[in-house]
Amino acid sequence: MNFDFSPDQQEIRADVAAFARAELNAGLLEDDQAGRFSREKWEKAARFGLHGLPMPESYGGTDRDLLTTVCAMEGLGYGCRDNGLIFSINAHIWSAEIPLLRFGNDEQKAHYLPRLVSGEWIAVHAMTEEESGSDAFNVHTTARRDGNDYVLNGSKVFITNGPVADVVIVFATLDRDDKTGGLTAFIVDKGTPGFDTSRGFQKMGLRTSPMGQVFLDDCRVPATQRLGAEGAGMAIFNASMDHERCCILAAGIGTLQHQLETCVARARSWERFGKPIGKFQSVSNRIADMSVRLETARLLLYKVSWLLSQGRRASSLCAMAKLYISECMVESSLAAIQLFGGYGYTADLGIERDLRDAVGGTIYSGTNDIQRLIIARYQGL
Repeated sequence: MNFDFSPDQQEIRADVAAFARAELNAGLLEDDQAGRFSREKWEKAARFGLHGLPMPESYGGTDRDLLTTVCAMEGLGYGCRDNGLIFSINAHIWSAEIPLLRFGNDEQKAHYLPRLVSGEWIAVHAMTEEESGSDAFNVHTTARRDGNDYVLNGSKVFITNGPVADVVIVFATLDRDDKTGGLTAFIVDKGTPGFDTSRGFQKMGLRTSPMGQVFLDDCRVPATQRLGAEGAGMAIFNASMDHERCCILAAGIGTLQHQLETCVARARSWERFGKPIGKFQSVSNRIADMSVRLETARLLLYKVSWLLSQGRRASSLCAMAKLYISECMVESSLAAIQLFGGYGYTADLGIERDLRDAVGGTIYSGTNDIQRLIIARYQGL
């Protein structure tokens, strides 16, 4: 058992971190306060190759395996302080690109993936509804076959990238009485008659990642835009969620590493009562706990990534990774604020922003209460 990344993987992580530090942090305080998504940074990240890490070269990607992609995302989280941008990129990759790659036909993949990999188009999937929430498969959005088309009606809420999306994978049901067997996925393009999005929500954190509603009013979608077979929506959603829950927080490992290093530097250099504050047990204990959270979260993420890269099902461990990493990020962000004192509570240093952003991780991709239910179910409960 070897826990070392290969020299190539270590180089990729370092290169991504250096790129992110140099190109993706400018104007972040202003963007966060304004709730502004940066298309310029999005396109820079795409040109660097982030959007295409797990995509085949034939579609413009670099065909990296899952472990290497996770390693690169860790570098992104280490170098980039814009957690909202990171979140939008991950949502684009795991909830849209991966389902299209795995379940799309040749024509769909050839049409969409090169544009998604290049950053020309932004994509996401739309499952959550006001009346479903954590009851993900209680979908009220309907699809009705009409000749060579499907007619979609309904609405989706809390859709990451929704206000700026060019492509949305919409989950709708062909049979309201069959919550799972009728669920079907459709690729809906921006500009399709009957399709619209809201301007977005004001949020506690991840403010640079736009989130809004999707509306479908007699939206006519050609049958050629169906993703997979009729009734395959549950399989598509579950497959993408395993990858999303595993990988969407990979950048969080880099954030935890950056937080730890920042706090250690502060504890060594900031003196009170004639000695560095790191010499006080209350401070050193916080840093020790941050170290433990980082290493345990990293090991869990790597294990799950390895299992998925071997083609093995790991739904329970994916739920564990999402649950554990997100809660580690909240706890370590709180510890960092306490360590920095009044400065940590101000906006200028970005310490408090990490906490606001981290709270979202306990909600998106299935709330942490749902992750606990999934884990318990695998224990036969």
